[in-house]
Amino acid sequence: MSESQDCHVEPISKEASAQEMAQTTEALLLVSGMGCPNCAARVRNSLLSLQGVVEAHVDHLNGRAHVTFNPAMVTGDALTEAVRLAGGDGRHEYRAQVVH
Repeated sequence: MSESQDCHVEPISKEASAQEMAQTTEALLLVSGMGCPNCAARVRNSLLSLQGVVEAHVDHLNGRAHVTFNPAMVTGDALTEAVRLAGGDGRHEYRAQVVH
């Protein structure tokens, strides 16, 4: 997919709560279906919208997402579901697998 104006996504910002930051771990997700920086922003926004996710860095070129999260608040399955839900608009379809 190529980047276009109708595909533009504004990245959100998030200040993690004390509860979210109380206990954190990191996960590496392999993400398929991203074709441009807007795809990465879409996936990142979806991950950050989860309660328990502290940070998400998504690289569309390498198909990877590094996520810092509180495992007491969010699971690996919830992370992969958030990636899937970031697409599903008929134009974008993303899949993820937790590898670490």
